[in-house]
Amino acid sequence: MGYLTAPVAEQPLHRTLGLTDGELDRICELLGREPNDFELAVFSLLWSEHCAYKHSAPLLNRLPTVGARVLQGPGENAGVVDLGDGEAVAFKVESHNHPSAVEPFQGAATGIGGILRDIVAMGARPIALLDGLRFGAPDHDFERAVAGIGNYGNCVGVATVGGEAVFDPAYGDNCLVNAMCVGLLPKERLTRARARGVGNVVVLYGATTGRDGIGGASVLASQELGDGAGEKRPSVQIGDPFTGKKLIEASVELVERGLVESLQDCGAAGLASSLSEMAREAGIDVHLERVPLREPDLEPWEIIISESQERMVAVVQPERLGNVLEVCRRWELAAAPIGEVTDTGELRCFHDHEVLAAVPAHTLTEDAPRYRVPAAPRPVSQPAGPVAGPPPREALLALLASPNVRSRAWIYRRYDHLVGSRTVRRPGLDAAVLRLTPGFRGLAVSLDGSGRTCRLDPHTGGALAVLEAARNVACAGGEPLAVTDCLNFGNPEKPEIAWELAEAIDGMAAACTALGIPVVSGNVSLYNETDGRPIPPTPVVGCVGLVPDVRAIPRRWRSGDLVFVAGAPELRLDGSEYQALWGKTGGRAASVDVAAEAALVEWLWRTASRLSLAHDVAEGGLAVCLAEAAIVSGVGVDVQLPQDTVTLFGEGGGQAVVACAPGEAEELVAESHKLGVALRCVGTVGAGHVLGVPLADLREAWRT
Repeated sequence: MGYLTAPVAEQPLHRTLGLTDGELDRICELLGREPNDFELAVFSLLWSEHCAYKHSAPLLNRLPTVGARVLQGPGENAGVVDLGDGEAVAFKVESHNHPSAVEPFQGAATGIGGILRDIVAMGARPIALLDGLRFGAPDHDFERAVAGIGNYGNCVGVATVGGEAVFDPAYGDNCLVNAMCVGLLPKERLTRARARGVGNVVVLYGATTGRDGIGGASVLASQELGDGAGEKRPSVQIGDPFTGKKLIEASVELVERGLVESLQDCGAAGLASSLSEMAREAGIDVHLERVPLREPDLEPWEIIISESQERMVAVVQPERLGNVLEVCRRWELAAAPIGEVTDTGELRCFHDHEVLAAVPAHTLTEDAPRYRVPAAPRPVSQPAGPVAGPPPREALLALLASPNVRSRAWIYRRYDHLVGSRTVRRPGLDAAVLRLTPGFRGLAVSLDGSGRTCRLDPHTGGALAVLEAARNVACAGGEPLAVTDCLNFGNPEKPEIAWELAEAIDGMAAACTALGIPVVSGNVSLYNETDGRPIPPTPVVGCVGLVPDVRAIPRRWRSGDLVFVAGAPELRLDGSEYQALWGKTGGRAASVDVAAEAALVEWLWRTASRLSLAHDVAEGGLAVCLAEAAIVSGVGVDVQLPQDTVTLFGEGGGQAVVACAPGEAEELVAESHKLGVALRCVGTVGAGHVLGVPLADLREAWRT
């Protein structure tokens, strides 16, 4: 039986499938009997780390998840937040790390396909994609991942508007590919996955089912990588963006016409996961011989766990089945009624009238094991010593040309960021802005991570991931509403990794609480290790904010504008891009005052309409931020700044460079005093240089 056959070592089947002896005992206890091989395969996937969050679920309860605008928090395919005026936004970020490490093009492409379906399952139309990429270098694997993202997003017709690309040798063997999707829906059209209505029909529609992706949730996503990683290539799913586009259109039509009671993405663990999650409050009988196949010789166990892409599961009232099938036929999608909703509370699987499995659905989901690994705190590091870098002018040019700072246009130009006609602020600086039509309200969206800082201090790194995402949204004129997170960590069974995970989550919780925003969705990606070498702890956070008027967002500074630096955090070279270029990453991260950070975010979005430019200070520090603002605006600035390395290139908490017409300055200063935000005027726009470096030289370095 292939995947179900024990290797030559003749170890027990449950161990071959990734279950421990204790987990097998727990399954027997829950069922009151021993599971058969088919049931064991289903349990192995649903109880995998990727599906069950065995090591992270207790920690995730520390995150704030409720708020006045939250229509749907964690527990469904995506979070949904009320935008007012009867409109809502659905959004989520997820990982596709191990598939992308094994096969970068298809791994990244199917990561996009999967996150699109999560948004569709909420009854929303996807309008934007963002991607967070971390690779060892801008090499062939990175190029292939970018090609996969561009191929899927461009073909399916959803704008890729933002994200980040980080290069660090620490991700050389285990890259990170995190994908975020944002969708819009009328508030009353919110759709959930839970099956309801005894006698309602379960319909599978989309692509046909094959052998691609079998074992993706367990063979790939819930194990470390190693020398045999290439042998796992058959577990990587294969995407078809044109079918994905038809699936989106058919699903939106089904929801708009009120033809479905619930929707569920068919992703990790395939039908096994989708149906067990849908059956939790009712029960489902599924007849596997009815599943449309692309390979007619599939065994029943292969059908239930296949992760073939571009598939959705819907619950439909019997009298509407004909309408549903007609919609699928018109969109040239395979569709079949494969089961029905029951009141047994069980997921029962049949094949040609033979009962293959009869398992209480809650045993596959709520009753999955939860592990608390003893944490081993890392000793507090001492601050690093001085870094022997070049003079400031040379350092600025070198930083602008470095892989982690230089323009990302060579990446995002491969993506269609205008399709859909909503993109008001394109990729480049900070957050993108999308228009909500009709009218002039908008959404600011950002995706940010903090691997290097988290390596030094996971609590600070977790907080900064949230704060930077919110700060970027605020710089684009958006009031942050909520966040989604993707937690990328190593093997959680190791005490030091367990500590990193707990610390990062606590830092994120502290930042969210200070900002007053909830976490409404997310994903945990663990076992990001290769031959025992873990990636740096890397929380990635997506933020969505509401823009009152897209016609009044900051864009570029103008000659004669005054330039201010907002925020006065502690800065250090430890963990900075400067240190990485001319030293060795290490030392102690600068401390973060989350209350001051929250005040800065509020000041930025409240004053954005008065600003000609607002730009978050990030990699490379204040000098790089000023240079980027000048390059984008096409005009330099005369600034008066101390010429010490920490002031110019230090990194830490929140700062932003803002510019305004002289007549707006008094209002900005008054608002900063009201909120307790440090604000200092550092110069005037109108020069042909920044810090003495000609604008042409800065532009040449940044675009290299």
